[in-house]
Order: sequence, then structure tokens, then C-alpha cells
Amino acid sequence: MKQKQIGRWWLLTLLPLGILAAYLIYWIPFVHDRLSWRVEELRTRLVYALNPPDEAVFIPGGDTPQATPLITVLPATPKPTQEITPVPSEGDAPAEAATPLPEYVSLEGVVYVDQHERWNYCGPSNLAMALKFWGWPGDRDDIARVVKPGINDPDLNFVQQGRLDKNVMPSEMIGFVADHTDFFIAARYGGTPELIKSFLASGYPVLVEKGYYEEDYTGKVAWLGHYLYTTGYDEAAGEFIVQDAYLEPGPNMRVDYQTYLDGWRSFNYLFMVVYPPSDQERILEILGPYSDPNWAYAKALETAEEEIETLSGVNQFFAWFNKGTSLVKMGHYLDAGEAFDSAYNVYYELAADDAVRPYRITWYQTWPYWAYYYSGRYQDVINLANFTFETIDEDTLEESLYWRGLAYYALGNKEKAKLDLYNAVWLNRNFQAALDQISILNFDE
Repeated sequence: MKQKQIGRWWLLTLLPLGILAAYLIYWIPFVHDRLSWRVEELRTRLVYALNPPDEAVFIPGGDTPQATPLITVLPATPKPTQEITPVPSEGDAPAEAATPLPEYVSLEGVVYVDQHERWNYCGPSNLAMALKFWGWPGDRDDIARVVKPGINDPDLNFVQQGRLDKNVMPSEMIGFVADHTDFFIAARYGGTPELIKSFLASGYPVLVEKGYYEEDYTGKVAWLGHYLYTTGYDEAAGEFIVQDAYLEPGPNMRVDYQTYLDGWRSFNYLFMVVYPPSDQERILEILGPYSDPNWAYAKALETAEEEIETLSGVNQFFAWFNKGTSLVKMGHYLDAGEAFDSAYNVYYELAADDAVRPYRITWYQTWPYWAYYYSGRYQDVINLANFTFETIDEDTLEESLYWRGLAYYALGNKEKAKLDLYNAVWLNRNFQAALDQISILNFDE
């Protein structure tokens, strides 16, 4: 009996000591750097198991409280110099190519860059490929230090500081090219596969933003956003040749045209082309009427309206969402709000299955916030942000915090507004729109 008591005493003594030793070992820098992502993955899996994100829904309320904004809003939009000079369009569609496009194109000189061993590095890795094609000497970390610098915590290394930034917006990538390189970038909505082929046949790779369904780091199949660097096509096989920074095999992957198109739809057919300034005239020729951004918005709107009538299920959700996006870009906020209402009504009817519901959509696209805010639907802005944070295990999206903060302020809740805007800057110290708002509001007075 006494021997058993001694055994229990040793167990009770050694168990907490073992736990303490494991904790201390975990925080040794080289051990923490290797294991922290696994611990974070385990934590996220547990949170998602207890609170399935696909079960959360956002229900728009047309009768939400109205108020006159108390501030001048400065949204994060690209600078004028980030848009190439528009030229008059002479028709309703790009002109036919002077010569038929080749049956096969695979551009040489592509430098493959993956996104591995980093958090949410799809944007920096793909932009690095787009720039390196033209001889840019930097790397993915050079881009990330600007577009996703991470939380301002000196106790964390660079990689860990960037963990909480879930996404890099196209506007951030456009800004990097404009402000930190000698190259130009053209970005437009409403693209088509034929337009992409025209760029490729002329020697210009194309970067698109798309969605896809894949097993994520929680172990579940779900919809995610992804940038994809497109460097060729094969008409006989009906495939694009892409450099995928995440999926295997990565370099020179083949994606059939329909799969490519279905994924591209979820981002309103957005495409971006990086090019040397000396090639400006050639880029304008290829773009044709797309060189006018307003024409491109109208084209994207037309496509969305056609797809609303012909598609169903999650694809119809994306079509309604795209309609709202295009209307926001055109400045029609009330109509855009109604389009997003319809999108979320379709979302509600989708099966409560994360393999169907694209619950991450506002991680990547913030246009519903624009529509609701500029329509005076501030409570809908707050509710949408809260819904978005329900689909993630922590409040880590600076854009959602930003818009929720503006809505709180418009409704007179200055304390919550201050907290959200300061947290947005804590998450991304280079988030200029939030910095501007903090300066305007002057919370410390």
C-alpha cells in the first residue's frame, strides 16, 4: 500500500514537471519556429470542430438603422498611377486578333516560386513570379514585408508575425508594383479565356485570382481563394499551363479550361498583367476596350447578369456577388447592396456544408462592405463583419475590422470604432486606409 502511495506521489510530482519542461522546450526559438504552426493547426481544427464555419450565415436586413456618416471615408483604393491610361473603345468587345492565335503557347523564362514554409503567402509568391519574369531581383519576402508586414510584435520572428494576415488584396499587390518597382501593372475585371490567350500569345503571363475546393489546413475540403500565375495554354488538350504556388505538382501544372473558368468566376474574372513601361502601347493594343476600366466593369456586370440567369447553386451565388462587385466599382451602391442581398439569400439556401458554402468569401473580397456602408446600411456592415469573424477562429481580417469600425463610428459608437481601427493597424501596420481614418478621427483628443 505504501509503495502504491509513493508511486502516486512520484506521478503527481513528475507529471507537472514534465508539462513545464515541455512548455519551456517549446519556447526555445528554433523549436518554437518548427512546431508553432503545428500547434496552431491543431488549435484551429479544434475550434472549427466545435464551431463549424459552414453553419454560420449572414442574413441581410434592409431595415437596419440608418445614420449620416460623421466622417469622410477614405477607402483603400489603388492610386491613379496604378491604372494604365484609358483609350477610347470602338466597339462592344475586343477586336479580333490580326492573326489567328497559335494552338500552343508555353512561355520561357518563368521562375517558379512556391508559398511553402510561410503563412498565407499566395499573393507574395505569385507576384514574385510575375516580377521575376521581367528580371526583378527581389523575392517573395521583399513583397511580403510591404503587403503583409504582420503584427507589430518584436518577440515574434518575421514568419510568425505574418501568421494572422490571411490574405493579400489585389490593391496591395498593385500598390507594390507601382510604388516599389520600375514596372507597370494592368488590372481589370470581366476577363475572358480568349483575352488571356491573347496576352500569352504576345509573350505576357497573366495573374488571375480564383477560387477552388481543396483540403485546407484544418483537414476539411472547403472553398479557398488563390492567385494563379498563367504562363501558357494548349488548345488541343483544352488546358491552361499554370504555375501553382501551393498545389502539386506546382510548376507547369495543367488546368482544363472549364475548371479554370469555374474557379475564376468567383473573383469576377479579375486578371493582372505585369509589364515593362516600354510595352505600354502593346498592352493597350491587346486590351482593346478593356483599357478603359469602366468598360471592363460594364463587361463584368453583363457577364454576371447572364450567369445569374443560367447558373444555379454556388455558381449563382458567385454570379450575384460579381454583379454586386461590378456595381460597387461603378458607384451604384444601392443597387450593389441589393445584389449582395440576393447573393447571401442564395448562400443561405446552399447546403450547410463547407464543401459547398464559400464561407471565406469576405476574407478576400470586401465589396459588400462598400455597398452597405455607402447605402447607409451600417448595421449590415457590422453584422457581415461579425459573420465573417464567425467563420474564422480569431478576429484577424484587418479589412473587416476597418469597415466595422467605420460603421460603429457612423452609428455613434466611438469606443468600438477606435478599437476596431487600432486593431486593424495592429494586424497590418501598412494598412494606410485605417491609418488615415485614425488620423482624421483623432481619437486621442
